[in-house]
Amino acid sequence: MSTNTLPTLPSEGSLSQYFREVWAFPILDADTEQSLALKFRDQGDVDAAHQLVTSYLRLVCKIAMGYRGYGLPVADLISEGNIGLMKAVKKFDPDRGFRLSTYAMWWIKAAITEYVLKSWSLVKLGTVASQKKLFFRLRSLKARLGVTNNGDLSADELALLSDATGAKAEDVVQINRRIIARDMSLNAPMSDAEDSMEYQDTLVDDRPSPETALANMENGRFRYELFQNALEGLSDRERHIFAKRKLSAEPSTLEELGQSYGLSRERIRQIEAKAMAHVEAFVRKAALEDDAVRAAAFAG
Repeated sequence: MSTNTLPTLPSEGSLSQYFREVWAFPILDADTEQSLALKFRDQGDVDAAHQLVTSYLRLVCKIAMGYRGYGLPVADLISEGNIGLMKAVKKFDPDRGFRLSTYAMWWIKAAITEYVLKSWSLVKLGTVASQKKLFFRLRSLKARLGVTNNGDLSADELALLSDATGAKAEDVVQINRRIIARDMSLNAPMSDAEDSMEYQDTLVDDRPSPETALANMENGRFRYELFQNALEGLSDRERHIFAKRKLSAEPSTLEELGQSYGLSRERIRQIEAKAMAHVEAFVRKAALEDDAVRAAAFAG
């Protein structure tokens, strides 16, 4: 995106030098961020884009560290998150009134989680959002509930985790087995013979066709735009409280927001609930309208 260079991630070893370089970049105030975003969008100023990216590299590191428990190199997680950040800067619309951090967080998390899922070869989890969510929750839930086994869950443990997540028992079993036993190497030979075929040679490519991949990309873009439009229907106070409670990497507490606005915790909770209801209703209505348009087009 820019000819300016970013700090180099080490291929192995300590990340301390990279973190020092990242934290040396200044945090931008709202006005400076807005000015740079306008320069990039309207004038194609790559230096402005570079400043926007570098100011949020620390956010990528912070989010990536939250995924380090999945046994993947932290440098790879950060690298994927940086790609998500650059996509966010490229697509960011400064006229919508939000800080880049709110928008970028979604892209960073999406890039990292997609990398984690691909790395763990999660069969049958490609399109089931509830199962993806369960995958990322189950490890921490097991630790919190004192389930420390590395094998199949007992009946009591299964019931406990199923109740805690609201997931079906069979889904909990499937995801737990994926977590505790990584897939064997695809380069492993199928026999001891010198010229043995590798496991990867027997696999069928079941990835979506280019047409399907494009359609999925368009659907993702539609959902992002839909969500942004939903937020525009909120007042400034509702939007700020909703963002601080639901969209922030470190959500503010009801008490913190209450002190900021001079309101009670209960009043802040009511405002948050109202904003959530508005967003859900907006998204639901838009989805129904989109389905109707698709149905009419198909019938025609």
